Amino acid sequence: MARPRQFDETEAVTSATELFWRRGYHATSVRDLGDELKLTPSSLYRTFTDKHTLFLRALDHYRATESAEARQHLNAADRPVREALREWMLWLVGCPAGGKPGRGCFVVNTATELGTADEKVRRRTEAAFEVTRQDLRSALAGGRDRGELSADLDIDAAVELLFTTVLGLRVRERAGHDIERLTAAIDAAIRALGPAPAEPA
Repeated sequence: MARPRQFDETEAVTSATELFWRRGYHATSVRDLGDELKLTPSSLYRTFTDKHTLFLRALDHYRATESAEARQHLNAADRPVREALREWMLWLVGCPAGGKPGRGCFVVNTATELGTADEKVRRRTEAAFEVTRQDLRSALAGGRDRGELSADLDIDAAVELLFTTVLGLRVRERAGHDIERLTAAIDAAIRALGPAPAEPA
């Protein structure tokens, strides 16, 4: 009879996510993971196969955690779309998904570290980016339908502007840029959506 595992696999993935998020893929060794997860190399390999497989699981865990939180912050059903967008972007340069200031976004960090060289990683980062685009598109379309945004607003162009702004914000947050400067960039991006339509006379 197989011996039961003496650890919680979900907790182990969560701990690995924190380590990879903090240090990056290349700077994290198998020994580092063993120390963080309190596993011997043989136990780690037996459970997760290798470092790369564990990294993919960590990335999936982060995406699932952050995406749910991000959608809550961007849900504009109960407040004006500009207000929802501003609050969401301020949250992104704060501490989402249990992060710490200066750590940035695990997905963005991964995309900049590994680029397109790793196809399995690339598919995950692109999927995460597309979720953000779709959430932005839904928020903007809802605002336009409610008359908060101009009827002739180019939704696709606005999505790309805000998405690019978000990626830049998260890189700048990791670089330790002042929150007041990031807030100014956020406000400028919101203004780029154009003035609110005038109330009918």
